[in-house]
Amino acid sequence: MPSDSFAASTVLPESFARWFASRGWAPRAHQLDLLARASGGASVLLIAPTGAGKTLAGFLPSLTDLASRPRRKPGERYRGIHTLYISPLKALAVDIERNLGRPVAEMELDIVVETRTGDTPAHKRQRQKLVPPDILLTTPEQLALLIASKDAERFFAGLKYVVLDELHSLVTSKRGHLLALGLARLRRFVPELRTIGLSATVAEPDALRRWLVPQSSPDAMADVITVEGGAKPVITILDSEERVPWAGHSARYAIGEIYEAIKAHRTTLLFVNTRSQAEFLFQELWRVNEDTLPIALHHGSLDVAQRRRVENAMEANALRAVVATSTLDLGIDWGDVDLVVHVGAPKGASRLAQRIGRSNHRMDEPSRAILVPANRFEVLECRAALEANYLGAQDTPPLQQGALDVLAQHVMGMACAQPFDEAELLDEVRSAAPYAELDVDTFARVVEFVATGGYALRSYERYARIRKTRDGFWRVSHPRFAQQYRLNVGTIIESPMLNVRMTRQRGKGGNVSGGPVLGKVEEYFLETLSPGDTFLFAGKMLRFEGIRENECFVSNATGQDARVPVYAGGKFPLSTYLAAEVRSMLADSERWRKLPEQVADWLAIQAEKSVLPKAGDLLVETFPRGNRHYMVAYPFEGRLAHQTLGMLLTRRLERAGAHPLGFVATDYALAIWAHSDMGALFRSGELPLSALFDEDMLGDDLDAWLAESWLLKRTFRACAVIAGLIEKRHPGQEKTGRQVTVSADLIYDVLRTHDPDHILLRATQADAAAGLLDVSRLADMLSRIRGRIMHKDLDRISPLAVPVMLEIGKERVKGEADEMLLSEVEEDLVHEAMGD
Repeated sequence: MPSDSFAASTVLPESFARWFASRGWAPRAHQLDLLARASGGASVLLIAPTGAGKTLAGFLPSLTDLASRPRRKPGERYRGIHTLYISPLKALAVDIERNLGRPVAEMELDIVVETRTGDTPAHKRQRQKLVPPDILLTTPEQLALLIASKDAERFFAGLKYVVLDELHSLVTSKRGHLLALGLARLRRFVPELRTIGLSATVAEPDALRRWLVPQSSPDAMADVITVEGGAKPVITILDSEERVPWAGHSARYAIGEIYEAIKAHRTTLLFVNTRSQAEFLFQELWRVNEDTLPIALHHGSLDVAQRRRVENAMEANALRAVVATSTLDLGIDWGDVDLVVHVGAPKGASRLAQRIGRSNHRMDEPSRAILVPANRFEVLECRAALEANYLGAQDTPPLQQGALDVLAQHVMGMACAQPFDEAELLDEVRSAAPYAELDVDTFARVVEFVATGGYALRSYERYARIRKTRDGFWRVSHPRFAQQYRLNVGTIIESPMLNVRMTRQRGKGGNVSGGPVLGKVEEYFLETLSPGDTFLFAGKMLRFEGIRENECFVSNATGQDARVPVYAGGKFPLSTYLAAEVRSMLADSERWRKLPEQVADWLAIQAEKSVLPKAGDLLVETFPRGNRHYMVAYPFEGRLAHQTLGMLLTRRLERAGAHPLGFVATDYALAIWAHSDMGALFRSGELPLSALFDEDMLGDDLDAWLAESWLLKRTFRACAVIAGLIEKRHPGQEKTGRQVTVSADLIYDVLRTHDPDHILLRATQADAAAGLLDVSRLADMLSRIRGRIMHKDLDRISPLAVPVMLEIGKERVKGEADEMLLSEVEEDLVHEAMGD
């Protein structure tokens, strides 16, 4: 790395040096190093802690290059985009525009910076194509649309840099696959294009370095600059004076203490893992807000205008607290946030580090955070995450091979841009890291799918989206398919949502007229409501009036007994790293001393009444309760893997004659209940535990379950929408969730019967295995516990089993209003487990 003085004298223009000095700053060594490397033609990955000036470092090559460019003369044609900045969040793009405007204005640079996201009005997006800004701040979906236009090559002809912020978050999903394909197309336009990746949390730097450059050879990698140091965060776990619940996710017990923490700080960001938790926490804080502190709510389902108001209020330091989900956990620079409160376990060490970094967003000042576990197992997880943070451990998920449904969408987009040669497009696609290993046959089948829908669907004209002409090039078969592509581009498939609109008045016959839109709520939740039911949304108590077309009408309501919208897919999976740390903590009583006394006592009583497993073992407890028999296993592998395990174990127990009745899974444990005594089956050797948990369950048992499961149909629906087989939006209309699901189910049944090797079925199986089923993680667990299963046959429930047994109670008790009944169930279970 060059020294500060050498780098400054060789690459930092005088006007920039004066600007740094005017603010009392000195450019940091890594900022100058990145400037030197990028200006010299290299692509670079910058890994630096929060507050290290990553964003400014990423833009310095662009700003200095643009500053030296001669001004555009009157009448001279507009230049194309010089720099493309791509972010995973709309809010982050808006924040960067605000922060980048400051040095541009203060140095009087002739540089135009604009955003382009899904929130950008259509007229502005159209104007940007005619009069492009110098720096465009955008998202992967907007890039896909831009490169699919006929004038894309002209639009990007002057492109020099692509800056990718929070790179770790972009690359680990299908959005990352779409973005990688977009970069491959940009490099075709501009072979000397340089990419700059910015990230604070990276588990495998080399994977990101490969992702940033074309994969012309196995050792093709971007340069890397790693910045060490930064002030260590100050993290505490709330040692509540209240009783920590054995189960649950609301953290209601700690609301008073959270409120006191807000009062003691200037600005507090409160993070939760789901939108429904955000709504609940926001409502509870206002319930105790006797000082009427300005507290706001921010999550992805809220209307864009409300989100922008919250962001502007944060920028103006007009708020004391904001309750947020992942919409604000990346990169946002609000220096006056002096505390982060994480309500609920963070589920990953890297995610916690990212969120904590929103506090005191400066490298030399420690971030301050309080972790508020919602239940006793979460206390262990929070402790593991805290220790991981101090160790600097990272657990961002590994990169996956490129998804085929995303590739199909990209192939259609490239046909919309211009006719393509199949071999040339394959070479271009293979230059993208996720698709570097793509074989010729698979690519040909993807192209055939876009052209015909595949063998079983080729007779239907509606699936013939591209055709091969005499010159050997593939072209869009009808303009409506190009329009359809543009309306449906992207990989984010949310559950069907309906606008939530306030009613202004009731007309004759009970009809309602519409007022302002508050945001969107998932369709399946609203379908469970009857007129007059109440629920929490957008920080308000709302009365459900009815559904008309794609809108839900509501009015203001009063009272406390409300249902809360539940958003599918909102929960993060427990990371493998934290799971291993929790197992290790359970096995080491010395580490209990750092836990709250009531939690350490809970574990000590478990060791007395039953046993605690060693770090590499699986504990299985069996006991009777009422007229049923229970088996509780503690794999600590996350809810997804446990749900798959539960499905497979119940099939095996059924064959063994145990007559299983059901199961429930949490991030930490799995409980199965049955008519027969499962403990007796294990004791007698009639069904050895080693056979029950044998790895072969991931063969025929898994295939048989998937064949009759709704899960693959649900996964296929998402793949079919991404691949363009089923459009969510159609010119002039939008399908309801029910219509999309019916279409997907019919096609799925046809393909399974007549074309079982269809490319979309392959994509569906890969998605299910990696995502909803977590098969690889389950396979690792089954391998790890071979010969290491501990069976404890008990005469009553154990303390460790109480949390998962309470989940069974929640399955039976519907609605938040029945918490009193649940607390009675908890009290009974606790007395029983403790032997009172």
